[in-house]
Amino acid sequence: MNVIKTAIADVLILEPKVFGDQRGFFFESFNHRQFAEAVERDVQFVQDNHSRSARGVLRGLHYQIEQAQGKLVRVVNGTVFDVAVDLRKSSPTFGKWVGALLSAENKRMFWVPEGFAHGFVVCSESADFLYKTTDYYAPQAERCIAWNDATLAIEWPVADLGDTPIQLSAKDQQGVRFVDADVFE
Repeated sequence: MNVIKTAIADVLILEPKVFGDQRGFFFESFNHRQFAEAVERDVQFVQDNHSRSARGVLRGLHYQIEQAQGKLVRVVNGTVFDVAVDLRKSSPTFGKWVGALLSAENKRMFWVPEGFAHGFVVCSESADFLYKTTDYYAPQAERCIAWNDATLAIEWPVADLGDTPIQLSAKDQQGVRFVDADVFE
């Protein structure tokens, strides 16, 4: 596995070794030992999630203030632009974001540790998005920051969508400003 560091030290892009020939391809989508070495700690995943979204759907920026979830995300159909925002007040990168293009073709994975908000926008006609989490979903602890918060100034690749995602959930339409968000110490 190739580990690519991002501008935020704890957020990583992981590229699996893909073995392909005229029949197709094979790769390990998850190996606990290799993952622990890459993130330099033992991580236990407790839940796998799968979402399908149409072009222009933007989900996020989501996080749980309690029962914080680390997420290992990947795309098995289509393409998304995936974003992690550092919400750890004690971090030198607090309030900064990094993004990665994930697709079925590049087979990249994005590690978003606990203490980060997470979101993505679908760039292809549709996308199947898979992610492992380090804690269970806790709706009472869930929070959402506005995807278009001016302070964060995330550069979403939505220009061909009229600079506005086609679809936001009711929850995402109610996202708070970054300056008003609950954050981690």
